Amino acid sequence: MTLCFILQITGTLAFTVFTAVLSSFQFGYDIGVINAPQEVLIDHYRTVLGVPLDDRRATNSYAVNSTDTLPTVEHPVHATTAPWAEEETAGSDHLITMFWSLSVSSFAVGGMIASFFGGWLGDKLGRIKALMSANSLSLIGALLMGVSKFGPSHILIIAGRSISGLYCGLISGLVPMYIGEIAPTTLRGALGTLHQLAIVTGILISQIAGLSFILGNQDRWHILLALSAVPALLQCLLLLFCPESPRYLYIKLEEEVKAKKSLRRLRGTEDITKDINEMKKEKEEASREQKVSVIQLFTDPSYRQPIIVSLMLHLAQQFSGINGIFYYSTSIFQTAGVSQPVYATIGVGAINMIFTAVSVLLVEKAGRRSLFLAGMVGMFFCAIFMSVGLVLLDKFSWMSYVSMTAIFLFVSFFEIGPGPIPWFMVAEFFSQGPRPTALALAAFSNWVCNFIIALCFQYIADLCGPYVFFLFAGVVLAFTLFTFFKVPETKGKSFEEIAAEFRKKSGSAPRAKAALQMELL
Repeated sequence: MTLCFILQITGTLAFTVFTAVLSSFQFGYDIGVINAPQEVLIDHYRTVLGVPLDDRRATNSYAVNSTDTLPTVEHPVHATTAPWAEEETAGSDHLITMFWSLSVSSFAVGGMIASFFGGWLGDKLGRIKALMSANSLSLIGALLMGVSKFGPSHILIIAGRSISGLYCGLISGLVPMYIGEIAPTTLRGALGTLHQLAIVTGILISQIAGLSFILGNQDRWHILLALSAVPALLQCLLLLFCPESPRYLYIKLEEEVKAKKSLRRLRGTEDITKDINEMKKEKEEASREQKVSVIQLFTDPSYRQPIIVSLMLHLAQQFSGINGIFYYSTSIFQTAGVSQPVYATIGVGAINMIFTAVSVLLVEKAGRRSLFLAGMVGMFFCAIFMSVGLVLLDKFSWMSYVSMTAIFLFVSFFEIGPGPIPWFMVAEFFSQGPRPTALALAAFSNWVCNFIIALCFQYIADLCGPYVFFLFAGVVLAFTLFTFFKVPETKGKSFEEIAAEFRKKSGSAPRAKAALQMELL
């Protein structure tokens, strides 16, 4: 399997996919980079806004960060402070907390807004030019954050994070679409998984770079925030040598000669008959439907089932509890006696990356649906053990190790299936006509769910306490059952075959062939 995989990868294809996923790497880096220097940035906000540090910070301003933990924002008020001073301090603390919350959440807001425009931009400019144009947002965001130390930091960081979020929202649809269109049918899953692999690699690199003795300190935090400009510049240069999507050229622009030239570069062979025949069928279907709107995706029977499944896959990814696992990891590692819990958290990031790489090798052999189901079942049991460990932690100290083990296994199962598969499986459900709209809607739903979890998880955790992962176990079980009954296998199948699978899952009665052909790839 591995040898077959390698033999089908030409130099041009490998180069092009690597170049495309540099955007995904930036996505991951931007997700993780804000966490490590949290205390440093909060103290800097206080300095810029003229808010005095409390006694704890005044005597040891960066003591918390020196242990490289990821603490919550706390601003204690001393009992000896006069009432009017207490009110002033509390007001200042709320102001700092507000600016910090905006610094974190503005990224997700930018992503939600832009995610709807990735497909449109790709159709308007082409996949290559769209990625190059999107990088201008990444560079502007990195520049604003890079100079934030020398200006109104809170304003510049919030603005920079918002613009970086716009960039990530665009590429969350563009990259899976581009990779899905240039990949051979037999490698669509494996190459599509590289989007998620690059994301988790970016998160891991940001965690390492954010250590206090590297860049996560009061002298170099602005460099840490601006480093995403490096892969952006590199990608802009490399994209000049990448071929445009053959499907875009052949179907959207009707430039057959250029499409064939691009295909020969990607496949490394003159025999491209199979790809051309597949694109001809897709073009015939696209010519009948023209542009597909969001409303049509839900009202047209041909698209309704695929788009519902697409959205449910993304909901399953975000509502599985993976963000909660990361939220609890540091405190659990501290309870277990780990002196430097940040390194254990980085270990979780490394597991993230390793098992995403494993998924790359397994997805074309085991299949998308099988890996997704295996990952969800594993996460279900891990969430239960996680909750049991948290509930019994006070009675049995060794239960902390049960929870730690559950964390690592939960992340492993997530990255084998539910993590990477939703991103590229949507592209396989839809052909050229509805694909941009479907990908944009799926990316938007992912961002919205991400934002909801970030906004609500703390309240849910406070309400449920250590039982919170029993709740997530129930959610995972529900999505597992949905996947088992409604999600078809797409490995190595044409869009006609996938359409037949959807009809089988939905129990649709046979109809005329022209009406039955859904625009799936």
